[in-house]
Amino acid sequence: MIEPVDGETLNEERVSRVIEMAWEDRTPFEAIEINYGLSEPQVIKLMRSQLKPRSFRVWRERVTGRKTKHAAFRSSEVKRGYCPTQYKHRSR
Repeated sequence: MIEPVDGETLNEERVSRVIEMAWEDRTPFEAIEINYGLSEPQVIKLMRSQLKPRSFRVWRERVTGRKTKHAAFRSSEVKRGYCPTQYKHRSR
């Protein structure tokens, strides 16, 4: 298992969320590092270990060079990592 920078172990739910964030076009690697303590190389290693080989290759092709996956390349107008309506909460 990949050890996050903060030393906290990633359980199955957290690994699943990191994978989801890594697949999202507008979520930069920096947001994953802030929320889960995984650097970009660690996210790549996690994705390689958790995805099927073909899925990993598709993901790498998708994120390589994508400006929205790196905060430094994003427009300064973008202040968030995801759309506010992306996560809908069910009312209880």
